[in-house]
Amino acid sequence: MALGDLPSGEEKRVRVREMFDRIAPRYDALNRVMSVGMDQRWRRRALDKIAVGPGDLVVDLACGTGDFCGLVEERGAEVIGVDFALRMLKQGRSRGLDSRSVQGDGEWLPFRSGSVDVVTCGFALRNFVSLGGVMNQIARILKPGGRAALIDVDRPTWGPVRVAHSLYFDRIIPLVGGLVSDRKAYRYLPQSTAYLPPPDQLREMMSAAGFLEVGRESLFLGSAQILTGVRGPLAPLGGALS
Repeated sequence: MALGDLPSGEEKRVRVREMFDRIAPRYDALNRVMSVGMDQRWRRRALDKIAVGPGDLVVDLACGTGDFCGLVEERGAEVIGVDFALRMLKQGRSRGLDSRSVQGDGEWLPFRSGSVDVVTCGFALRNFVSLGGVMNQIARILKPGGRAALIDVDRPTWGPVRVAHSLYFDRIIPLVGGLVSDRKAYRYLPQSTAYLPPPDQLREMMSAAGFLEVGRESLFLGSAQILTGVRGPLAPLGGALS
């Protein structure tokens, strides 16, 4: 689907929030299907890349039902999950995680500037209305030298792999999702990759927000990606405080 055919602005914000509220009860299981069981391995890889451990205060942005939060807790770090879909947060709390969670939007994070060590975000970049604004907010709440690791899907570039990936991601996922959860939501999720800027532009957005050492790792033959960065001393500090 072309970007012009997808919702934008406030319509996107409302529709995405409503969609994730609807699919919350089966979201974990379908995440495993969508990633061929690799999503938790990719999250661990992201945490390894930015060396999350004891003493870190981590904010997991668009935390969903708490997959990243649970993995952060296992490493002895403190984590606060943020998501704007209330039912996702409730579903996460039912898992018995010790982490705190708060309902909020990535464009207006309810944390003081320079107050956290790490920000993570798993498979949500394409769901934000203003990705540049979210990057600025992530940089704002991080301490100088704080780290960020952002995961999202991608599209393979090599022909045969791209064809196979498209068959699975664009045809099979919506079919399975429609059978066990929400047909409209699992049609939207593959289509929403159109919101993602190209890799070079994603890195430029992080740099513009004030990140140094910006890196990108391609995963699983190009079907996913991890973006990492270190907040520089001159990162933007504007925005609301908690």
